[in-house]
Amino acid sequence: MSNVITVNTDRAPSPAGHYVQAKLAGQHLYISGQLPIRPDGTSLPDDGFETQARQAIDNMLAVLEAAGGSPDDLIRVTAYIVGVSNWPRFNQLYAARLGGARPARTVVPVPELHYGYLVEIDAIAVLAQDAPAREAENSSD
Repeated sequence: MSNVITVNTDRAPSPAGHYVQAKLAGQHLYISGQLPIRPDGTSLPDDGFETQARQAIDNMLAVLEAAGGSPDDLIRVTAYIVGVSNWPRFNQLYAARLGGARPARTVVPVPELHYGYLVEIDAIAVLAQDAPAREAENSSD
């Protein structure tokens, strides 16, 4: 593909597998699933749901901002949460972090996630044509 940019930021954890933090194709930004891992790689599987949810949301937002976007640019967010009982707490934290931005969203209760995490979030955004990707590199992928 031409005009595809790989987005990487040190304000979110480095990918631990065969993927990138995000791909920017034209104006469309595809953010890979973000787990509750601090940008320095510190894992949070033993922390409570709120701490994990905040970190995963903050990682998603850091990648979005690295591409030159803001929460208002989010089009769709999918959140995978362990335990449907965590849904109300997730909704509160999500609303607080995104403010007035209200992208389409799906919350998927799951029985478990990799490494014992309680939340994972991915997203799609459409950025303004003049949005400067601050932390991106060209890719021929």
